[in-house]
This record gives sequence, structure tokens and C-alpha cells, in this order.
Amino acid sequence: MQKGISISKIWSDDDLVELRIVVTDKASSFCTTTYVGHGQLGDLTNQLRVFRDHIHGGIKDIRFGEFGPEYANGAFHARLHFRSPGKLYISTHQQSEFSGFSVGEVASEAKMYLVSEPVLLDNFIAEFGALANGAREDASLECA
Repeated sequence: MQKGISISKIWSDDDLVELRIVVTDKASSFCTTTYVGHGQLGDLTNQLRVFRDHIHGGIKDIRFGEFGPEYANGAFHARLHFRSPGKLYISTHQQSEFSGFSVGEVASEAKMYLVSEPVLLDNFIAEFGALANGAREDASLECA
């Protein structure tokens, strides 16, 4: 099992893109789908290009979809944190779409913790930029 975060485009129209996001650590894997606007993908690419130079304590939050039963599909949140030079710490929180269960609505959730490196972030930014502009269908952030 390759540790990391994998983002794939499932579907899109003029307004939205549906993404499948898979987070995998040494022992577990969690998959969720979210809706995002086309502009959000391009904006995030630019923000990540700025963040990559903040290797001394920089923090960047990535958020796709929203948490809670009021929203369609699932949600994904990742916090990227350069805590020490050469190490990128990533904490994630994922939630599936809500569905009926017993006497209410429930969603599966996971929190995972990964460690990556600046060069792997650079690779991800290049892939994600290509996903944002339609040149490819997926992007992956490998983790150590």
C-alpha cells in the first residue's frame, strides 16, 4: 500500500468538479468524494506554489466540500505543516456522504497522519496544476 493522498477527477460540468480522494497510511485507507468549483482548483494550485517556499513553519489548509449532513457528497480537510526543514507533516480529516442508518443519518469518518518531503510536494503541485487545467485526471502526494 503506497502511503499518501491521491486525488482523481470523476466527473465535471461547467460549474463543478467531483473528486475522489483516497488517503492511505501504513495500516488504513479511506476514500471520499467531494464537489469543488473549477476556480478552487486553480486557486489552490497557486496557493500551494507559494506555500512550498515556507519550509520553516509554514501551514496550509486544503478543504474540499463541507462537513455535515446539510451538504452534498463528502468532505476532505488536510493541514500541511512544515515543522522542521525537510519534513512536511500532514493531518487529514475525511467524511463520507451521509446516508440513512437505523434511526438516523450517519457518515463514515477518518483522521489520518502522514509525513512527506518538499520534493514530493513539488511533484504533487505539478500534477495538481495539470489536473486543475484539464491536462490530467489525477494527482498524488506521496508520503514517506
